[in-house]
Amino acid sequence: MAANTTFINSTIPCNINSFFAVGINYKKTDASVRGMFAIGNEQYESILTIAPSFGVTSLFILSTCNRTEIYGFAETAEQLINLLCTQTKGSTAEFARMAYIKAGKNAIEHLFHVGAGLDSQLLGDYEIVGQLKQAVKFAKEQKFINSFLERLFNDVLQASKKIKNETTLSDGTVSVSFAASQYIKSHTTAIVSKNILVLGAGKIGRNTCKNLVDYLGTHKITVINRTEEKAARLASELNINYASIDELDSYVSSADIIITATNAEQPIILSKQLGGGGNKLIIDLAIPHNVEESVSNLSSLRVVNVDELSKINDLTLQRRKMESPKAIAIINDYIDDFIKWHRMRKNAPILNSIKLKLNEIALLNTVGRATTDDPSNVLRANKQLIQTIINGVAGKMHNRNEGGCHYIQAINEFIGMVC
Repeated sequence: MAANTTFINSTIPCNINSFFAVGINYKKTDASVRGMFAIGNEQYESILTIAPSFGVTSLFILSTCNRTEIYGFAETAEQLINLLCTQTKGSTAEFARMAYIKAGKNAIEHLFHVGAGLDSQLLGDYEIVGQLKQAVKFAKEQKFINSFLERLFNDVLQASKKIKNETTLSDGTVSVSFAASQYIKSHTTAIVSKNILVLGAGKIGRNTCKNLVDYLGTHKITVINRTEEKAARLASELNINYASIDELDSYVSSADIIITATNAEQPIILSKQLGGGGNKLIIDLAIPHNVEESVSNLSSLRVVNVDELSKINDLTLQRRKMESPKAIAIINDYIDDFIKWHRMRKNAPILNSIKLKLNEIALLNTVGRATTDDPSNVLRANKQLIQTIINGVAGKMHNRNEGGCHYIQAINEFIGMVC
């Protein structure tokens, strides 16, 4: 899609039609395919480094177990796809074939829906908010978040918070980490006697451990993380165990239940670690997969991934579906306000120009004129009059794009009042 020139890192607002959301998610791809397009921190950093050479200088990437999406400004969506796929295992052609492309207001609406959990594999999953914050923070640290994205992101967070507070869309506990604990509860007996190994102490790993303790009543859990200090803090907080990554093979061998939730680019649970298999349940919450594909062929092993867990469809989810219209109404209000803000930003240069001209006329009109009025009162009155005229012009410009006409009208109106 062709677009007008985009002014990034400038006080001039971006062309809204040059804003794209491009991605793949669980709706058209399974976990193995999404794994081919997952973006970790190293890939994210590489993308930001080369983005300017692709003509892209304002963007962020959201990569979770359910989706990989790139949001940004470009002349065409293909620029963003080509940029993203420089760091993925899957090809540009594969991604483009499965991707959805949204532009302008549709892209804005999509981001609001993602941030509210309306587009999540588990409806209302609030974990997406933390993932979105991390994605934007990473790009912002590298100076890739312009004023448009900054305002949009903040509005998305505010809408998400209002939806959480004023609807029951996220009530109850339904998330990937919760689904894992419920799957264990449904498919395992004598849970408190089982040795549970959790790999990863990030957001999902932490929530998984907490759900295991809260809903299964077990503390027979060992958490292993690449950064051992992080695992130690989590273990101390929940009264569970932790171990060094160097002891991974030993704990894999002795565990009855293994849950993976790391950002590793390659599988970390391998067939050779499991010997002949054994009676184990392995739940892989990671994208790309943390479990080697051949593991599922071992005897007496059950391997479950995020797509299977998402099929949980209980009363909580049914109640959440009934809340969707309320959430959408809140989002629509925020989108309307955002579009109004953007229009005001778009009109800011001409409004500033009008204001400067009116101030100039006011100064010329008062200099040298004999008057008994206090100069400070005259200045204050002119300032208030100018602001009233500017507000009126801004209101008219919301509805019609006639900057030049409004400029002339404002000057004539002011001259008629003060001269």
